[in-house]
Amino acid sequence: MAKRGLGYPGRDSGVTQQLYIRGLSGSASLDNETGADEQSPLQEPVLQQEEVRYSFSNGLIALLSKLNIALAFTSYQSGLLYLLGRRQDGGAHLHQSEILKPMGIAIDKKGGMVLCCDSQIIRFENVLEYGEKINDSFDACYMPRTIHLTGRLDAHDIDVDSKGRSIFVNTQFNCLATVSARHSFELIWKPPFISQVVSEDRCHLNGLAMADGKPAYVTAVSRSDTIDGWRDRRSDGGIVMDVTSNRVLCEGLSMPHSPRVHNGALWVLNSGTGELGKITGFKKKGIGKFEPIVFCPGFLRGLAFYDKYAFVGLSRPRYKRFEGLELDARLKQADSEPWTGIHVIDLEKRSCVNWFRIDGPVAELYDVAVVPGCSRPMVVSPNSPEASSLITLPQALKKS
Repeated sequence: MAKRGLGYPGRDSGVTQQLYIRGLSGSASLDNETGADEQSPLQEPVLQQEEVRYSFSNGLIALLSKLNIALAFTSYQSGLLYLLGRRQDGGAHLHQSEILKPMGIAIDKKGGMVLCCDSQIIRFENVLEYGEKINDSFDACYMPRTIHLTGRLDAHDIDVDSKGRSIFVNTQFNCLATVSARHSFELIWKPPFISQVVSEDRCHLNGLAMADGKPAYVTAVSRSDTIDGWRDRRSDGGIVMDVTSNRVLCEGLSMPHSPRVHNGALWVLNSGTGELGKITGFKKKGIGKFEPIVFCPGFLRGLAFYDKYAFVGLSRPRYKRFEGLELDARLKQADSEPWTGIHVIDLEKRSCVNWFRIDGPVAELYDVAVVPGCSRPMVVSPNSPEASSLITLPQALKKS
């Protein structure tokens, strides 16, 4: 088994880590217990910053092992891309990579990773062959290989089409787009109610679902055609649209996000009510209906599926912007505080069977993705010294 050294920061301490909002990329081993007083080994503490604590259900790591997957999730608030994997001894391992405002993330069928962040669209490639490890522990190492400088488009969801193009939601310009060799983006599609492709976040287009290698469905907070008009329609102006037909499939939603196609069904997060559900009846010509499946205690963004499980991202709401939503009443009814973290939903049982929780100043996540076929992945930040010092070679050259 080949091994490579990277000299990446981090250590296995066997206790719950206390991490801070900013700092160097690195790794931490976690236990599913809280209350450890050890200083984070990943960086020097920043004065006047609260500690971030992680906890998780007893069965989470066993489930990841059973499915042979890891989880990737982003937080534009913390400026970190997280990879949740497992150690050889069965413990949890959380890898963090510092990236400016990471948003939508996706793993394509070729094993590459694409990411929207601030003013860039980045494609990462796993540089390890099957059986190789780096630092004697990581069995997948995602290196930044293509970086497109787009400018600040407020890009949200992203995926890869059958042609290998990165397709992303260009929220600032109310459209779907791909990267361009010459300009900030190339237009793919816009909603018919948007009269101009201008830098005005009018409807807050945010979510993208692919089907058969093509953009299929999108979510938007409203059908507004005026600058920032979506903010007045947060409670019930949300829609799901069919990209091919330009037809509205479902309306009356509250800040919907993260549409996804799984097992032939169209799923969506009705974020303003805290519900994961699916759209039914839309294949006929009439308007479809949102069928709630499960309530999760948080503002929902980020949705990925694997086998019979849905992995749902939860955030604590920013009440100045999100106040007045039905989510507030649902939380009071359930006698619950909002979460930040990930809920694992068993779709057959229609309930949460495992979870990962973040407490402290990191309140908001954006996207969640499943990393299949690995136990302990890592990502090299484009801004890190390792991005320029780590040299990898094709398998053929290693044997020559």
